[in-house]
Order: sequence, then structure tokens, then C-alpha cells
Amino acid sequence: MTDAGPIETIISAAYSLGRIAAHRTGNDTPAAQWRALATLEREGALRIGELASAARTTQPGMTRLIGQMADEALVTRSPDPDDSRATVVRITADGRGALARWRTQLSETLAPLFADLTDDDRAALERTAQLLRERTIDAPLDASGRNQ
Repeated sequence: MTDAGPIETIISAAYSLGRIAAHRTGNDTPAAQWRALATLEREGALRIGELASAARTTQPGMTRLIGQMADEALVTRSPDPDDSRATVVRITADGRGALARWRTQLSETLAPLFADLTDDDRAALERTAQLLRERTIDAPLDASGRNQ
């Protein structure tokens, strides 16, 4: 067994953190829904195929998910003005609110795991979060729905 590099360690820890948060909150909303809403919030309106790619799910699965989210008024669907065969999805105010509440719930649920961090550890975590955001979350999506 080899020593995992810092990126591998972060990926594994983030996955574990997500599992812990989902278990502790009892939130049974599919993770794909939160990924889709977060992507729409960050990127703006996207075609279903682009959103499926960005959220790492299949296009038929995303179509079903978008239907459910539209029924809950979390997103709206409209024809793509450039291609009437395609559908463009936008997050609604209700979708933004649900996403904000979910993020708050995660933060509050996970806060006790980090309550005893030293100031230096907290600063290191904040710097790591900033670096990860710059390299991943803030990176724009290309035409296929992938960060550039």
C-alpha cells in the first residue's frame, strides 16, 4: 500500500464527510439533486445534457430528476431558444432557498467534528478550502458540463 497524496486524501475525506453528513441529518434527498441545484446556482441556465454531465448522472436520470424538481418548484424548464428540441433548466428562488437550507444543515451537523480545532488548524482548513474552491468550484464549465 502506498501513501496517498494530499489530493487523494482530501477526496476520500470529502466522500466520508458527505456520508457522515447525510447519515446524521437523515436527509434522503438524492445527492444528484444537490449537485444539480448547486451547478445551476453557480453556472446559470443549462441544457439537461450539460447539467447531467456536470452532476455526473445520465441524461435520462437527470430528465427524471428535473421533472421531480420542477414539480417541487425548485427549477423551471423551457425550450432552448437555439434548439427547440432541447430543454434549458433554471434554478428558482425556491431552489436557491432549499440549497441554502441544505448547506446550513450540513454545516451545523458537521460543526461538532471541527469544534476543537486550534486556530492554526482552522486557518489551514480555510486555506485548503480556498485553494480547492479556486481550482474546482470556481472553474467555469466547458460545453460538455465539465469544469475547465
